[in-house]
Amino acid sequence: MNRRLASPRLLHGSLAHAAEPRGAWARGFSPPGVWAEAVVALGANLGDRSETIVAAVAALRELPLVASVRVAPVIESVAVKPDGPDEDAPTYLNTVAIVRTRLAPAVLLAHLNRIEAEHGRVRMERWGDRTLDLDLVAYGDVRSDDPRLTLPHPRAADRAFVLEPWLALDPDAVLPGRGPVAHLARALSEPRPAPASRSLSEDARSAPETKRPATEDPS
Repeated sequence: MNRRLASPRLLHGSLAHAAEPRGAWARGFSPPGVWAEAVVALGANLGDRSETIVAAVAALRELPLVASVRVAPVIESVAVKPDGPDEDAPTYLNTVAIVRTRLAPAVLLAHLNRIEAEHGRVRMERWGDRTLDLDLVAYGDVRSDDPRLTLPHPRAADRAFVLEPWLALDPDAVLPGRGPVAHLARALSEPRPAPASRSLSEDARSAPETKRPATEDPS
């Protein structure tokens, strides 16, 4: 179970390249007066994790065309690798920030990648340990299947360490295309039914018949 920590405080699998903004956002930001709420997941499991998270939040607040940044309480979670949870890896500190911004999604993503690099993020292996992980989880109701910028984040619905902090910030949050975050988080916390097992009598009926060795008649 995640352990909640007493300090301010993302989703594994980063979006490595920013897509080129198009249409109304060709200059990299939306028209005056048009603001969006972007959901950014933050995580760290190397170095001074708490200090890194605090510094990353400060960097988000310093971005241009950002009006506000709300941050959820920090939680601690087990590292998730391609083969599943890894109890032997350093644990993560995770949080979610809701960023009110006029930056276009691709431009915001480029800033997230820059902040990661400034904190020593090196992309050596998929879902490897990292000094800082910043993922753009959602950007308003924007949907994108561009491999350079997939929105919402394709694994957000399966990550309790993203859903729980997000829910703490916004109990009515909705993940575009997947539904209310509260429902998604509840589904992850519910025990999954065990695979159906057959009864011993069913196993006996389906077992191959074994021939007993012939014995001599004692008479």
